[in-house]
Amino acid sequence: MRLLVNMIGPAALVVGGAVLCYLLLWWKERNFRRARALEAEAVLTKARAEAEIIARDAQLAANEETLKIREQLEQSYAARSAQRAEQERRLSEREGLINSQLQQLVETEKSLKEQKEVLRQQNEAVEKDKAEAAEALRQGREELQKVAGLNEAAAREVLLKKVEQSALRDANSLTRHILEDAKLRAEEKARGIISTAIQRYAGEHTFQNTTTTIALQGEDIKGRIIGREGRNIRAFEAATGVTVLIDDTPGAVLLSAFDPVRREIAREAMLRLVQDGRIHPTRIEEVVGQVGQEMNDTLMRLGEEAVVKAGLPPMPVEIIKLLGRLHFRHSFSQNILDHSVEVAHLMGLMAAELGLDLATAKRAGLLHDIGKAMAHETEGPHAVVGAEFLQRHGESEAVVNGVASHHNDVPPVGPWGILVSAADAISASRPGARSESMTTYLKRIEDLEKIAAGIPGVEKAFAIQAGRELRVFVQPDQIDDEAAFGVARSIASKIENGMQYPGQIKITVIREKRCVELAK
Repeated sequence: MRLLVNMIGPAALVVGGAVLCYLLLWWKERNFRRARALEAEAVLTKARAEAEIIARDAQLAANEETLKIREQLEQSYAARSAQRAEQERRLSEREGLINSQLQQLVETEKSLKEQKEVLRQQNEAVEKDKAEAAEALRQGREELQKVAGLNEAAAREVLLKKVEQSALRDANSLTRHILEDAKLRAEEKARGIISTAIQRYAGEHTFQNTTTTIALQGEDIKGRIIGREGRNIRAFEAATGVTVLIDDTPGAVLLSAFDPVRREIAREAMLRLVQDGRIHPTRIEEVVGQVGQEMNDTLMRLGEEAVVKAGLPPMPVEIIKLLGRLHFRHSFSQNILDHSVEVAHLMGLMAAELGLDLATAKRAGLLHDIGKAMAHETEGPHAVVGAEFLQRHGESEAVVNGVASHHNDVPPVGPWGILVSAADAISASRPGARSESMTTYLKRIEDLEKIAAGIPGVEKAFAIQAGRELRVFVQPDQIDDEAAFGVARSIASKIENGMQYPGQIKITVIREKRCVELAK
């Protein structure tokens, strides 16, 4: 029995321990599930709160988007209304222009009728004078035969000489009158076309020297630019082809070069090197090469922008690149690319007035100075060089001749060379287009007055209107009215052959005789 108790005791203890462990595990599992349920309920509550916040935000965003769309619609409506008003204004202006042109046509027709009537009257007067001359000839012949005892043949010869001299005087006077009248009418027509073009276009102009100044933050950077024994500055000059001038000027380095594209590459490269701080021959070659590649892209961009501004279709890549180079060239401080675009617009305006092809006119105007971008590579005038380049790249004969003849290097064929020359002079000579140094300006004024003073019979000469006009006073006892025209022509010829100047110079010869007496 004791043995049985001893055997049952440990077994009961094991069973009791197992039951106790089971109860502990069950209690722990229940608490864990309760905690998980509470946690799940908290997460669900938080998710519901976040969902409500997201819903409110979405509602607010939808309201803001609705307001934004409404504002865009209102702005679009206002823009379309303004555009429609602008179109209506343009239509009104065009209608007024058409009415004005119609009125001009009516006035021109009326003027032609009046001129026809005047010519008819002049014809009748000529016929009457012819009849009177025939009668005078007959009477003169009879009188000569009576008085001089000349036969008919001799009297006819004497009378014919007198009539011939009289007719020559009348013919010369009539010829001069006709020429002056035709010149006046042609000048009025040309002046009207040119003034219309000038009034309808005005462009900006910029100024740039042949040197570029680089500002430095400190004096120590100059030594780094020079480098040990000058190796950095020599490497920079060899890579860019420009001259670097470093003097006592505080905080500045000067870059000098005749080629504006090289000077621009050098300027940009120097700025990057100074900003980077690493200045040595290898880095210099790397930066200059990078800037050079970027400059090619810049030239293409500038050329394409010029073509777009002129309203022309795309051109070959070679022509585009040369146009871009013109952006970095200047003539009397006038940017040549801007000048070329302006000439293209002026050509278009004048071609429209004359009823010519607008595309050809604008093309010749835009490309007229393209030879200046390659003048250092090929010998000859820039107009001829540019025309040969355009001809090699498939430009039309009209454009090629307009470019080649705008400085009279070759004879013009058709109106294009003359129109390009006129548009070029308008762009170059209007106020503010070009400027020059004071020394050059004073020298030109002095040369003008000296040329006029060297003509015999000239008493005084004054250059006025900033050298655009020359007033010449002649001695009336030495120069008569007919000789005054010769003096003006002689001065104009000497100025054209002996001076360089932008635009044109007007020579006015004044001849007057003053009689002065004192009453004592």
